[in-house]
Amino acid sequence: MQFIVQGYPAFAYTGGRPYVAQEPAIVFVHGAAFDHSVWQWQSRYLANHGFTVLAIDLPGHGRSPGAVRESIGDMAEWIAALLESAGLTRAAVVGHSMGSLVALETALRHPTKVWKLALVGTSAPMLVGEPFLAAAADHDPAGLDMEATWGHARSVALAASPVPGAFLYGASRALNGQSQPGVLAADLKACNTWQPDMAKVRALDLPTLVAVGKRDQMTPAKAGYALAKEIRGAKVVTLDAGHSMMSEAPTALLKALREFLGHSPPP
Repeated sequence: MQFIVQGYPAFAYTGGRPYVAQEPAIVFVHGAAFDHSVWQWQSRYLANHGFTVLAIDLPGHGRSPGAVRESIGDMAEWIAALLESAGLTRAAVVGHSMGSLVALETALRHPTKVWKLALVGTSAPMLVGEPFLAAAADHDPAGLDMEATWGHARSVALAASPVPGAFLYGASRALNGQSQPGVLAADLKACNTWQPDMAKVRALDLPTLVAVGKRDQMTPAKAGYALAKEIRGAKVVTLDAGHSMMSEAPTALLKALREFLGHSPPP
């Protein structure tokens, strides 16, 4: 499905269902140098069980053309514009890693547009190590290796996968490798420079789920727990997975999302 957002086409996967602008709706937001496909299992299931689903490609990612947004705030404004273009008054926003920051910032800036918030593999702030930033800036393949390695539990290196025949390291690195030059560097810089307004985070009055991977090497579990404590009434679920919970623990994450999202937004 394509929409026109801020003057450019924007791609969103609808879970294989015809798009209808109605609630309850969910917007899935991917992480750095990824695209909508990271949400394939969760988005497809929910699209076929009562939800309108938009798993988006951010500008300059996947099938969405246009300039990469260079700050989390700019990405959040793009999400708000997407909702308007899609004819949605509001939606649940579910984000992973960088996408979790975008989801949170969208809720902080546009609270009436978000009815529930789910943060998967998150941290606030989300600082990025200098070697990772430098490798990405230099277009060094080592940057892709770092993303794949730190983005999964160590057991994934032993070809552990809940998806038969899938090597998660290889799939993740290949997807990152398809991104346009400069996208990984821009996304990592956006994460590293984002400064959360913690006063607004504490004042947020919105049902929130924080999904934490106990084997997460990129946003350690303690960072997710710390952020959850700052959000009023946040629910925390801990999964036996690394950072890439959508593929490392797809069924457990789907179960947590389904229980959290329920079947309809409040009036």
